[in-house]
Amino acid sequence: MSQRTRIKICGITRVEDALAAAALGADAIGLVFAARSPRFVSLDAARAIVEALPPFVASVALFMDEETAFVHSVIESMRPDLAQFHGVEDARYCESFGCRYLKAVPMAGRGTDAIVQTSRAHPQAAGLVLDGHGLGEAGGSGRAFDWSQARGEGLPPLVVAGGLTADNVADAVSIAAPWAVDVSSGVETAPGIKDRGKMEHFIEEVRRVRC
Repeated sequence: MSQRTRIKICGITRVEDALAAAALGADAIGLVFAARSPRFVSLDAARAIVEALPPFVASVALFMDEETAFVHSVIESMRPDLAQFHGVEDARYCESFGCRYLKAVPMAGRGTDAIVQTSRAHPQAAGLVLDGHGLGEAGGSGRAFDWSQARGEGLPPLVVAGGLTADNVADAVSIAAPWAVDVSSGVETAPGIKDRGKMEHFIEEVRRVRC
């Protein structure tokens, strides 16, 4: 039997979208605290979203090279299940917040070696998020990468992100066999505004391949 692929809906900005994602079967929702992102969510809004989540749906707080004090304030106030770091943060920085974390790997123009190198540099990371952006760029670019590169021995769980939609996620899951997939723009009508029909179709396509 194949392992079930988990699903994270990222860039949530509204309670109703978080509840819809959970009702449709998402395993986690992502809240973006990167100031440069159009999906940036205020701390008050994030708390309301997390407090509304049903049991067993994880919350993930996403940062990108943010000030230490800001990250501490978010984590202490929101108490996310995981933090997700999308910049050039080193292991000491990521581990300093006392929260389990995911580390993003920019995959544009890079290969499997980038995954291995990031894993070695972040031995305490709970997982690695393989995204389609390049080094120094923000995630959420809507660009895909070569999913066959999502491999390597002795790696933590891998999460495939970048350019995923209902039209291609089945292929991504079939090729990469990831622990999870992470979607944002592919299920939106506008940045931070999720479309229930798109989320439902996306989740159905993942389940069709690895349920």
